[in-house]
Amino acid sequence: MANTFKIKTHTAMPDTAGTPLTLYTVPSSKTAIVLGLMLCNIDTSQRTVDVQIVSDTSDTETNETVFAIKDAPIPAGSTLEVMGGNKVVLQTTDILKIDCDVADKIDATLSIMEIDV
Repeated sequence: MANTFKIKTHTAMPDTAGTPLTLYTVPSSKTAIVLGLMLCNIDTSQRTVDVQIVSDTSDTETNETVFAIKDAPIPAGSTLEVMGGNKVVLQTTDILKIDCDVADKIDATLSIMEIDV
């Protein structure tokens, strides 16, 4: 099994406020470990953000869409470290989405390790 470290970035997201935008989808035949997620408010006013994990994978349990954070405030020009030293395992086809109370105001930086399965 190969382990590949990756970074995924997206500037000025989401495209539409109230509509979460996909930052990352786990490719087929992969498992991903989220090592870190930074969200930077590029606006001149405080913004609130949501991070959702969308999971439709199931082994012996049913997974659903959940919030990793909901309505978290980020002051103007500041960065929120969402993971704070924790790790999250994402399975094939799981999706990480970002939303903000105003469109085009959040830069996102995601660090992951993908594992072949």
